[in-house]
Amino acid sequence: MTPRAAVVWTPEFLRYDLGGEHPLDPVRLDLTMRLATGLGILEGVEPLVPEQAPDEEIRRIHVPSYLAAVKSAPDNPFGVGHGLGTEDNPVFFDMHEASALVCGGSLLAAREIAEGRADRAVNIAGGLHHAMADHASGFCVYNDCAVAISWLLDHGFDRIAYIDVDVHHGDGVQAAFYSDPRVLTISLHQHPMTLWPGTGWPGEYGEGKGAGYAVNLPLPPGTADGAWLRAFHAVVPSLITEFRPQILVTQCGVDTHVEDPLANLGLSVDGHRAIYRELRQLAEHAAGGKWLALGGGGYGLFRVVPRSWTHLVSTVLDRDVEPHRPLPAGWVAHAAGLTGQRLPTEMTDGREIGYEPWTEGSDRVDAAVLETRRAVFPLHGLDPDDPRD
Repeated sequence: MTPRAAVVWTPEFLRYDLGGEHPLDPVRLDLTMRLATGLGILEGVEPLVPEQAPDEEIRRIHVPSYLAAVKSAPDNPFGVGHGLGTEDNPVFFDMHEASALVCGGSLLAAREIAEGRADRAVNIAGGLHHAMADHASGFCVYNDCAVAISWLLDHGFDRIAYIDVDVHHGDGVQAAFYSDPRVLTISLHQHPMTLWPGTGWPGEYGEGKGAGYAVNLPLPPGTADGAWLRAFHAVVPSLITEFRPQILVTQCGVDTHVEDPLANLGLSVDGHRAIYRELRQLAEHAAGGKWLALGGGGYGLFRVVPRSWTHLVSTVLDRDVEPHRPLPAGWVAHAAGLTGQRLPTEMTDGREIGYEPWTEGSDRVDAAVLETRRAVFPLHGLDPDDPRD
């Protein structure tokens, strides 16, 4: 039986706009939905329209003084503090309302699953994983990922696995649940010595009862599709299978792409498509089929994000798009009117995706894998040196 899947979307998400030349341009969301529509992926799917998350839901993660600062900042943007008014997080009109709507989208997706109306749900506007309890960080005002996870913990779930495949460390979500053994956070990201925010080391594995429930796999710059998937399979499935989550929450940032202007990994759109299929299979195998997929980073606004996230939406809906499917002429014409970049013509970068199963090797990716396995596997009763675990 085909799993029931929900898509959360409203054009109002485009109001989360940091302005000017800021790299987090909401055009990437609009182009994704236009492409998914043009390819027929959303045919017969009625997107769910969210409302702003109420303050009490946002306060699950964020302190009241921070909410007050976000609300007041547009009227008094100077010296507001809390990480607001910076180059990364400029103050913008209706900042609270737009940020609360993103949270509301992820909460709506979570509620659809928790209340049994869907097995899977996707909110590409979500994934703002850097926001901390009392400050904005890394283009993120409110942490919709953490808010949704906290809500799920109060509505029937006590084992939640969060997998973050963004190029940047999922630091805000890790911080929110660092001592909570009910939430297993796993982040695969570019090595913190080479990329902001400089966190996400294997030795950051949780504290107190949560020791072992924060997992970090930092990858060297240049890591491409095959090596990324090798690392993923060497760490993630064993931990997820042992943890037995009731739901999988994933942050699906696509700034791991080789063309992304803000980072230095080497993945392709084809690699992203493979990752989404792995996440779907993990949800089916280990989480009762329940999967909440969120967006995240990704700054190849025209050539990368729309194709990658169209693959994400199609994977959630079990309407997988063949890699060599041509892009609709109308979409290409619309996008060409917005950029001078040469646009792709197909849903592929032309990469063949494959990987060798992990065994302890001598390259930098294998060394990273082993460091992570040795940090956390023993805390779960797994043997870090045995490839079968």
